[in-house]
Amino acid sequence: MNRTEFIVATAIILFVAFSLGWFASWLFHRLTRVTQAEIGELDQMAQSLHEAEETRDRAIAYLEQRETELTNQLQQSEAELRAAMDGLRDARREAEELRAYVEKMNAG
Repeated sequence: MNRTEFIVATAIILFVAFSLGWFASWLFHRLTRVTQAEIGELDQMAQSLHEAEETRDRAIAYLEQRETELTNQLQQSEAELRAAMDGLRDARREAEELRAYVEKMNAG
């Protein structure tokens, strides 16, 4: 094999390798290409995700507001209970004093 034949054989081998690489690249891009339907589906999924996040945020805000309202209501109920218990304690003490007074008057 002389120098010219070697150069031609090398050129043919390089051309075949280039052609196979180009074909493989074309085939890969052809098979992995995103279609318009897939892009539309991705857009729809993105929109649904956005709406779900907004709904979640609104639900969290509502729950926080409701928790605050219930906490305030609980504090008011506890304050009313303390006031009622204080009133009951005073009424019992007064009833006991009246009972003692009546017994003292009946005994005397």
